[in-house]
Amino acid sequence: MSQIFGSVAQNGYVVRDIEKSMERWLELGVGPWFYLGKVEMDYFRHRGRPSDMEMSVAIANSGDLQLELIQQRNDAPSMYREFLDAGHEGMQHMSYWTDDYQGLYDKALSHGFEVGHEGCIGGEQSRFAYFDTQWEPGTVIEISDISGPKGMFFQHVREVAADWDGTEPIRRLS
Repeated sequence: MSQIFGSVAQNGYVVRDIEKSMERWLELGVGPWFYLGKVEMDYFRHRGRPSDMEMSVAIANSGDLQLELIQQRNDAPSMYREFLDAGHEGMQHMSYWTDDYQGLYDKALSHGFEVGHEGCIGGEQSRFAYFDTQWEPGTVIEISDISGPKGMFFQHVREVAADWDGTEPIRRLS
């Protein structure tokens, strides 16, 4: 438990081949995966500047912990690209979820955290920010607004995973 951010809700993995990664996790019995081949962003900024970063995302739950796979599809500036360019692949961030995004965002800034990249997917209640906290791979901190539809979707993923019988292991979203 972080005294600043609360409990970790998600581990995020930056991968070079998202399809292969989903298959590996399925071999461990983790699924089903909800896969979005092309994420449409409202906006995305890397280190304060707009970036045309493109990515694919897949999410699944293992108990209460959500796992996220991210494959960047272009060379636009992002913390994902920095992670890969440093020779890493795998766990890149821990995500903390909140219904009070602006409050947690402001609190993080007041503690001296700096935003590495941030964006929005599907409206203001779906904002996210990654703070530049990487002292070793896997230590980036993300905060994510779950006060709107994204929170309801994340709950749905958790519920489906809890009763998953192994059928339809990859669920492609449009």
